[in-house]
Amino acid sequence: MKKVILSSPEIARIITRISHEILEKNKGSKDIALVGIRTGGVFLANRIDQKIQEIDSVSVPLGELDITLYRDDLGLKKEAPIIKTTSIPFELTGLNVVLVDDVLFTGRTIRAAMDELIDFGRPNQIQLAVLIDRGHRELPIRADFVGKNLPTARDEDVEVRWKEMGEDDQVCVIVGAVREPPLQKEDGHR
Repeated sequence: MKKVILSSPEIARIITRISHEILEKNKGSKDIALVGIRTGGVFLANRIDQKIQEIDSVSVPLGELDITLYRDDLGLKKEAPIIKTTSIPFELTGLNVVLVDDVLFTGRTIRAAMDELIDFGRPNQIQLAVLIDRGHRELPIRADFVGKNLPTARDEDVEVRWKEMGEDDQVCVIVGAVREPPLQKEDGHR
């Protein structure tokens, strides 16, 4: 069963709000860079950049991360990873980098993204912007800018659709999604 949580106009309003919050917290766009996490985070980062251009008449540096090689479950997967492009075409040192993703869940993707970012330089600050925060954190990570807090059950999945992928912008919750069980260590603890 699928339930629509956010429609295209609602997502557009959230992007406008997040963009204003980013500019307010950073006192303008001068020292900001946006880095989207593949794939949905890249789409969201591009949209935030477009909105910042409308508001402040400035385009901020924009990058994208593929965190595949930084994942903590890389060796546990049966299939070979598909590695995509990471592109940070600017110096991170001294910037306030806003890391952008579509859904914040356990926090493991964000941890991997921060590890990768640090390999590119030493930002002044790393901030986190997400469209959806669905809870269930396994690491002490929280977003600075949240579009919508969406408490979910473990057997639910959050699906974000983007026009860049040939769909209408939409956020849905899928009830009864099949998830892999949490990984167990040899001593039986997670």
